[in-house]
Amino acid sequence: MYGTFTAVDRLNLDVYPGEIFGLLGPNGAGKTTTILMMLGLSEPTSGEVRVAGLDPTRRPLDVKRRVGYLPDDAGFYPTLTGRQNLRYTARLNSLARGTAEDRISTVLAQVGLADRADDRVETYSRGMRQRLGIADALVKDPDILILDEPTVAIDPIGVAEMLDLMRRLVQGRGIALLLASHLLDQVQSVCDRVGIFSAGRLINVGSVDELARRYGGDRSEILVGVEAAPRTDAAAIGARLASQPGVVAVEPRPMSGDGDLNWALTLDPKASESETRAAVLRAILADGLLLTRLTRTSPSLDQIYRTAVEGHLATKGRVEVRSTEPGTGTQTSGGRRPRSVGRRASRRGPSARKGERR
Repeated sequence: MYGTFTAVDRLNLDVYPGEIFGLLGPNGAGKTTTILMMLGLSEPTSGEVRVAGLDPTRRPLDVKRRVGYLPDDAGFYPTLTGRQNLRYTARLNSLARGTAEDRISTVLAQVGLADRADDRVETYSRGMRQRLGIADALVKDPDILILDEPTVAIDPIGVAEMLDLMRRLVQGRGIALLLASHLLDQVQSVCDRVGIFSAGRLINVGSVDELARRYGGDRSEILVGVEAAPRTDAAAIGARLASQPGVVAVEPRPMSGDGDLNWALTLDPKASESETRAAVLRAILADGLLLTRLTRTSPSLDQIYRTAVEGHLATKGRVEVRSTEPGTGTQTSGGRRPRSVGRRASRRGPSARKGERR
């Protein structure tokens, strides 16, 4: 055990084929421990885990045949080429030689490494090694792909390529993809659903829009932008906006790249949003200003996460864990659809089992 520390507590989670599920939380929240239990590399103290209908504690090798896994720092033999490393993985998974060569060529093309396949891995950049790691996880043709912090220490171009690769894999193959990350903007851009982890607890699950409604409450906000002119008085415009009916708060926002002035307006939930927007528009035009933006905004995943985690930590021990099935709003737990990654368990200590990485 980790002394008296509970790493994962009362977790109930499903991931479905054809979706990217983001497991979101800071380092130490329990994401990696959850993944290790899914792979049969660590046993839950209580509860059970089902991956593609299999118990990884009792049938770890069968689970590994169905699951591709990329750890946060994938290791390869540096003096071997990318192709040779994948051949080694194929042998570990007992793939026939002809099948293995076809699979290796296919996955190298999928991850964009076909032209570097015969170069030594020691010549690869960090982003290339991560893409090779995904190819390594795909060689066995898995039903489920688990990626643990796949974009850490990758440059912005590499991050964009990695996120695009995730989308293409799910759309083209229909696999279930579990993405564990603490990088909120990336999770928001690529994931169909998100699970928020805090102190070993999964405190809520849903799409970003669902979580925005859940944690945003009745709060409504619109973003107003005007073209900046030489004599534009930003303070006066802000005061004018604040005086409009239905506006309860005005907050200046950073100037846009095109030089526009922006304000975020918090609206009274009891007022008519359409009437408030109309009043704001009339005020802007009456001052002879050029309106460049009048849009409704939703809380970012960063705002949602901070609200959820702060609320959880404030009421720790009294949080109800809910899981929402996509498109239905109903609670789910375990195995309602085929090939789901389901787990319901608590992990209080590491009796980690030795096992293969792949």
